[in-house]
Amino acid sequence: MSAGYLELSYLQVGGAALLILVNGGISLALRLDLEKRLLLAAVRTVVQLLLIGLVLQWVFSVSRWYVVVALMLAMALIAGVAAVRRTGRRYPGIWWNAVLSVWASSWLITAAALFGIVDVDPWFTPQYAIPLLGMILGNTLNGISLGLDRLGEELTGRRGEVEGLLALGATRWEAARRPVRQAVRTGTVPIVNTMMVVGIVSLPGMMTGQLLAGVDPVQAVKYQVVIMFLIASGTALGTVSVVLLSYRRLFNPRHQFLHGLFRKV
Repeated sequence: MSAGYLELSYLQVGGAALLILVNGGISLALRLDLEKRLLLAAVRTVVQLLLIGLVLQWVFSVSRWYVVVALMLAMALIAGVAAVRRTGRRYPGIWWNAVLSVWASSWLITAAALFGIVDVDPWFTPQYAIPLLGMILGNTLNGISLGLDRLGEELTGRRGEVEGLLALGATRWEAARRPVRQAVRTGTVPIVNTMMVVGIVSLPGMMTGQLLAGVDPVQAVKYQVVIMFLIASGTALGTVSVVLLSYRRLFNPRHQFLHGLFRKV
């Protein structure tokens, strides 16, 4: 037993991993055909977390700004790629738009936290910089992927309406405004719903982790409040950015809808 928290053995972790058999049993009973995906997901969870644990252990011991920045850049790049891979309709330039939106929004909000709200000194302290960015990235990529997917569905499903408005003299913004609004709403609603029930229905991961580590509950709550607002802002900025960048690519300056750019995957 260490100060403030209980250390887990690999045997205890293995015991928790066996609980995935519940999911496998449900899949078999209902013939969901998810057994292979569950096994793959479980293996990837263990391998990926162990690898990042080793990487973070090294980064924490080195504590150099360029190492921290390199890891943060890699995290943002992977998040941008993951956001696009969840979408059903793609267009040329979508990868760049997603990576740029993820990077700009998450780094801006993380910088606000490190330099202003939490006021970490030095700013590249990996104990703060990497977890903060990671939590913001995880939620931002969800908002971006949902926004991109909804924008594609809205523009495709409303193609006749959009082109009809353009034919009647509407500008590209007037024609695309409704799909854009729906896409942004879809990307941001999940985090709003989470904020509505946080602390009542569930205890968020960061707060739970701090409580398990022996942190004073009030301090844990303060950190979680900060994190929730950082996540909400990052998600909103990322979703708006990617939707507007997509809008600019899908409508040319002559107010034409370039529907042919979409490719269903």
